[in-house]
Amino acid sequence: MLSIEAARLGYRVHIFEPDAGCPAGQVSEVEINAPYSDEQALREFAQGVDVVTYEFENVPLAATEIVSAQTLVRPPGEALHICQNREREKNFLAANGIPCAPFWVVDSAETLAGALRELDGAGVLKTASFGYDGKGQLRVKSGDDASAIWSTFGADRAVLEGWIEYTHEFSIVCARGLDGEIRLFPAAENRHEHHILDISIVPARIPDAALAEARIMVGRIAEALEIVGLITAEFFLTRAGTILVNELAPRPHNSGHFTLDACVTSQFEQQVRATCGLPLGSTDLMRPVVMLNLLGDLWENGEPDWRSLLAEPNLELHLYGKREARPGRKMGHLCVLADSVDQALARVEEIKARLST
Repeated sequence: MLSIEAARLGYRVHIFEPDAGCPAGQVSEVEINAPYSDEQALREFAQGVDVVTYEFENVPLAATEIVSAQTLVRPPGEALHICQNREREKNFLAANGIPCAPFWVVDSAETLAGALRELDGAGVLKTASFGYDGKGQLRVKSGDDASAIWSTFGADRAVLEGWIEYTHEFSIVCARGLDGEIRLFPAAENRHEHHILDISIVPARIPDAALAEARIMVGRIAEALEIVGLITAEFFLTRAGTILVNELAPRPHNSGHFTLDACVTSQFEQQVRATCGLPLGSTDLMRPVVMLNLLGDLWENGEPDWRSLLAEPNLELHLYGKREARPGRKMGHLCVLADSVDQALARVEEIKARLST
């Protein structure tokens, strides 16, 4: 989607991706396939482009340093370094006065036991690195056997977070330009199933005061990380009415895919604009919209019936071109636009039920 938007603005895109035939490579001029540890391949890639950006966090910092010695990297590698590790991310939030769940860094059964004693209730143990969509997470509580948990958890370092009682999850995609200008996209109210984003509802049905507070927070985060590009913040609205940051992502975000169909400028075009030093575009929402993720589970009995979906007058379908459908894998999404968010949500829920039968 980023490559398509870049091409629309007249840019040619090169992709560095370890596995051949990735969706971005299908619509880009050049695709280089090599491990992120291949220094020569990284240098050759960097020499062929004017500026580099990324679309997920799990790129080693060393790879960005090799590339940045040859060409521009936006957002900076340090932002990636912080956001790809929960320990560093939580410490960054705490150091900058951004409220988040109470947390403890643990690296042994002993430190986990101490954290569980302080927890006083339920919590979630998360791997410090390489966790997403619920992977590397375990629900725990005070009084649990720390030795038994740590021996089976399979991580050298982890973060124990206090359990948050919340009424809503929502996210805000923030763009920051080369000149420091900030543009915020409308907040998306998010629903998850099995820790994977299922539905995003826009505009989010969140109190105005809470949204205003969250918008200030994500702007502060973008400035502190010196973002040139995008940063997405995921939030909890607690039962007490407070706002907490859950996670950060220095890239386009799944919950921001609605912008392709419902905003003047999509998050992908905005990333191209910021990365290439262009003025940022309008983030205005043109119509209420609800996005539904399409997971590989839908392919269990063969290719879904896209014809019936495409017959919907206010529906936009996006399939990613991934070669293999697997349960839980994000294969595409759809957006339904309507005159009200309630109308769009009702229609998406009907479509979801139909696809699942």
